[in-house]
Amino acid sequence: MVLIDNMLDSDWEQVRDIYIEGINSGNATFEKKAPNWEEWNEGHVAQCRLVAREDGKVAGWAALSPVSNRSAYAGVAEVSIYIRQDSSGKGIGSKLLKVLIETSERNGFWTLRSGIFPENAHSIKLHTNFGFKLAGRQERIGKLNGIWRDVAILERRSEVVGVD
Repeated sequence: MVLIDNMLDSDWEQVRDIYIEGINSGNATFEKKAPNWEEWNEGHVAQCRLVAREDGKVAGWAALSPVSNRSAYAGVAEVSIYIRQDSSGKGIGSKLLKVLIETSERNGFWTLRSGIFPENAHSIKLHTNFGFKLAGRQERIGKLNGIWRDVAILERRSEVVGVD
């Protein structure tokens, strides 16, 4: 059974290990190494950090990062979602993203966005299943291992927050 729960400080090592798996996949992030706890903690919204627990172990995580410190963008955040490789294909990503969207709306976020390598078809499908729409494609936006990579930008506008 999978339980979606708030991330605890004590979950960090497992969260970091899952992030490193994503880095090593070559299709999850431009990052080459995982940050330390202080860096990660500073860059992610405290109220919007979730983990999926399966048999007492963190099987995946999702969190939001602010896209800007400007007040006009206070309700806009970037989604990060990572699933442990040996837990892939069990619907954990869907459970995490569903709860992350609900949590984001309770915390005043009206737009969620995600930058995804186009080759990461599973992540694009997951996001589109939850109402994210392709907003564009940034071509050759950055290099990873010496190769220029594109990033698909997907966005989801809340139907309940920021509609007035």
